[in-house]
Amino acid sequence: MGKYYTNEYKEYVAKMVAEEGRKGTEVAYELEIPYATMMRWVKLYNEKKAAEQSGEHITPSELEKLKKAHDKELKALKEENE
Repeated sequence: MGKYYTNEYKEYVAKMVAEEGRKGTEVAYELEIPYATMMRWVKLYNEKKAAEQSGEHITPSELEKLKKAHDKELKALKEENE
């Protein structure tokens, strides 16, 4: 069975490559992490940061609020048309 890494650790490692400019091969060697695994973390980290900057990323609770607001609007429109 493989090792388990916390999300905080994955983000820490990804920041070393994505933000500090360290070479992925060196970081993977130093931390004894498979290079492909670490680069997947870096890719996910970069995608997460891009989504946050563009405002596309919403949390599950925000999604629920949007759904409820949408349902209220639909109900109000339906009542107006009856």
